[in-house]
Parts: sequence; C-alpha cells; structure tokens
Amino acid sequence: MPLFTYKAINSLGETEEGIRDAIDEQVLIAALHSEGYLPIRVAPANSRSFFGWRAKQSKLSHKDIALLTGELATLLESDLPLDKSLLVLMDLTEDHVYLSKLIARVLDKVKGGATLADALEQQSGVFSKFYLNMIRAGEAGGSLGEVLARLSEYLERSQELKDTVSTALIYPAILLVMSLASLFVMLTFVVPQFTEMFESAGKALPISTQIVVALAEWLQSYWWALLSSIIFISSYMKFQLADPISKKVWDGRFLKVPLAGTIITHKETANISRTLGTLLGNGVSLLAALTIVRETIDNLVLAAAIEEAEEQLKQGKHLSDALLGKGLFPKMAIQMIKMGEETGRLEEMLLRLATIYDKQLRVAIQRLLAFLEPVLIISLGLMIAGIIVSILLAILSVNDLAF
Repeated sequence: MPLFTYKAINSLGETEEGIRDAIDEQVLIAALHSEGYLPIRVAPANSRSFFGWRAKQSKLSHKDIALLTGELATLLESDLPLDKSLLVLMDLTEDHVYLSKLIARVLDKVKGGATLADALEQQSGVFSKFYLNMIRAGEAGGSLGEVLARLSEYLERSQELKDTVSTALIYPAILLVMSLASLFVMLTFVVPQFTEMFESAGKALPISTQIVVALAEWLQSYWWALLSSIIFISSYMKFQLADPISKKVWDGRFLKVPLAGTIITHKETANISRTLGTLLGNGVSLLAALTIVRETIDNLVLAAAIEEAEEQLKQGKHLSDALLGKGLFPKMAIQMIKMGEETGRLEEMLLRLATIYDKQLRVAIQRLLAFLEPVLIISLGLMIAGIIVSILLAILSVNDLAF
C-alpha cells in the first residue's frame, strides 16, 4: 500500500506527525479520527511539498492565503481556541518562512487583545479589504470558523476562475509566438539563401518576390528597430494601464471587443456576484458590501458603474434598477438580482448567479479558442505559403532565363 505522511492534533492538543500506509488519503483520515486525532494534513509520502507551502518565498500568493484560511477554519471548527490554532499553523508553515513569521506577528497581536481582523489588517496590505471585512463580520457574529470556511471556498473558486482564464490563453499564446518565430526564421535565414542567386540572374523578380526579399533585408538590417518597437509598445501599454484615467479608457475599449468583451463581462459578473453574495451572507449591509466589491473589480468602467449604483441605492432605488440603466451587465444577471430582491433571497440568487456565469465564462473562452486557433493556423499557413510561392516564382523565372 502507498505511504502517506500526516500531521494531526491529539487529545491533549499537541501536534503529532508521522508516516503510515493506507489504501488512500480518506481511509487514513478515517483511521486517525477513530483513534481520537484531528487530522490537519495528509499527503503522499513522496510529495515534494508536504503542506503545500512553498519554502523561501518572500510574499503570499492567492493560493497561500486560501490554504491558510482553510487550515485555520478546520482548526477553529474543531473547537481549538484562536491562539492555539495560530500556534498550530506556525508549526505547519515552518517551511514557509515569510508566512510563519506573519502568523507569529498576528498571534502576538491577538495575545495583546486585538481581534483577528485588526491583527491581519496591520500586516502591510497582505489581506484585502474584502477578506478583512469577512473576518470582522465572523468575529462580530461569533461564527469565525464558519466564516473562514466560506471564505476558503470563495478563494478557491476565485482561483479556479483565474486559472480557467489563464490556462485557456496559454495555447493561443504559444501558437502566436511560434508563428511569429517561424516567420522570423524564414525571412532572416531561409530567404537570404536565395537572394544571391536572384541577384546574379540579372532579371527583374516578380513583385511578390521583391516584397519578400525587401522584407527579409529589412529584418536583417533593422531587427533592432522591431525589437525596440515591441519594447516601446509594451512599456507604453504598461504605463497607460498604470494610470487610472487611461486605464478606464482602455477598459471601455476592451469591453467592446467581440468575444473578449464577453469574457471580461462574464468574469467580472461572476466575481461581483460571488463577492457580494458572500458578504451579504455574513451580515454586511448592501451599501458596505458594494463598496468592498468595487475594490475587487479589475475593469474600471464596471467599477464606476457599481459606484454609481451605490449612489442610486442611497436615493432609494433597487440594485437591479440601478444596474439596468448602465447597460454594461448581462440582462439575465440583472433579472436574477431583481428576482432575489423581490423574494428576499438576494444572497442565494447572487451565489447561484456566480455559478451560472462561471459556466458561461468557460463557454465564452471555448468560443474564443475555437475562433483564435483556426485564425492563427490559417494565417500562419497563408503567410508561409506566400513566402514559398514567391520564392518558387523567382526560381522559375530564373530557369526560364537560363533556357
């Protein structure tokens, strides 16, 4: 049977670790429970990073925060006090120096009388306003463990959403890079091999060949200009997107791009719905929740629409009516929000809406890939075919001159 490493808390509240064989992880967890242990983590013995923490890291990633939240929720829901739970987490994260030190600072603040939310807030902007407000609401309602469990689930789903987008774009990005690299190699290494033969023939080349040869000569002589242009454009776009005013203009343009605009809208709709539903479910008022939600939105045009909706809510309007006038959010989403308001189940409807638009996002990405892949492949094929045909035409014209 395979070996598994485990770490668990015994009946005295002490941490124990070891290696056991078991059919799978669930069987080992059940065995530990039956022996009076509280399993914290179980993983294959050959796992490179047993606890999932990445050693020698200088900052926290989204995955680190999600893992930390889930572990803390498990400990608190097992009736361990907060300070003891933080001590256990320090032990669990000893390989992640930065995280272990951060937990130590939080524990020190908590022992000094600070709430967990206040202790986390003092950690130099590591945790978002949304995260802190969720913790604060959990502490105020006496359900910190339950709130942390919800928060952990939220973070996992948010990460899945981001991973879906980034993973889907990997293949088109690789295809585009390979296409441009293939063209560059052909123009700078293949075409020049025929240039001397064409020049010695003493005959005017076909127009298509002249264009290809001229482009190849330009790339050989001025490749640095092309590289400089790419660097300049990249730097310019980075500067534009760093400035809030310029970024808002570009965000508006991105929303109008076919397919890409749909993906952005669906992604932000899922994010807004999940964040707002989670906050409302933990007792945060609608206006306060919208303020927090606005800070989680990447697209500034949609963030501005949420801000305007806040002002209209202060004037007595419903959320669905405030969003409907913007014309930026999907009509189905607005109708579901309206239904939630009318039935008093807004939180439930928002979470359901997030699930729906997670699926809609995946469909939109699949459509984008279905469009991009053939376009890139056909474009590359046509360009390479054009280069080959132009060279063949020149070779045929040289042979005609020889005869």
